[in-house]
Amino acid sequence: MLDDFLIRAALAGIGVALAAGPLGAFVVWRRMAYFGDATSHAAILGVALALATELPVGLGTLAVALVMAATVATLSGRGWAMDTMLGVLAHSALAFGLVAVSFLPSVRTDLSAWLFGDILAVSVPDLAFIWAGAVLVLALLLWRWSALLTATINEDLAAASGIDPARERLILTLALAVTVAVALKVVGALLISAMLIIPAAAARGLARNPEPMALLAALIGAGASLAGLGASLAFDTPAGPSIVAAAALAFLVSALLRRA
Repeated sequence: MLDDFLIRAALAGIGVALAAGPLGAFVVWRRMAYFGDATSHAAILGVALALATELPVGLGTLAVALVMAATVATLSGRGWAMDTMLGVLAHSALAFGLVAVSFLPSVRTDLSAWLFGDILAVSVPDLAFIWAGAVLVLALLLWRWSALLTATINEDLAAASGIDPARERLILTLALAVTVAVALKVVGALLISAMLIIPAAAARGLARNPEPMALLAALIGAGASLAGLGASLAFDTPAGPSIVAAAALAFLVSALLRRA
């Protein structure tokens, strides 16, 4: 019989994968990898603000991630050089977050848990937060799936069809912010974007259509979460990095199968 903490950890990993997989497909299609970095790195600042104000960490992380996502979405529509802007925002947010955490001596020793995740310490309230966020992200994507796909393929075509590309981009940014908030406990701020990109990139080599790719990305992410968790327990390795390493191996297998 599995211990309760292992069941919670497995459910947390699956919940994050269900949100990150389909959303990661859009991140890959739109080449938004650095966008995910900027939003996820801001999560550390949210952790510091939440702990300083004695608010739930998930709430603080979500608030800061939403602000960062809205900032990036706003600036991207005003002609800013995206790669430079996202680099500045990503690393600045991480730096300010780490500085802010340094003023909270009680959490200094636990900083690695926020940077690389601590899935084995997921509690029942954490699990409820993760699954509520995952359901919200999936609901947003299902609701706007056709419009999001059209805007991703061609924004001019979307506009001609009566779809507002800016609105669809905003929906993606909101979904990304929620995913960052729910994934922080599982893989940490430094590895969240990896869970968005790697399973989707692995699925891209195996699927020919958008819907199968999104579904396969979620399955690969869930499989990587379980495999990484098992490897962490077997070899006493950090759980978050082990999950990402398992996803990277899945990508390698996908690349080899594609070549074959």
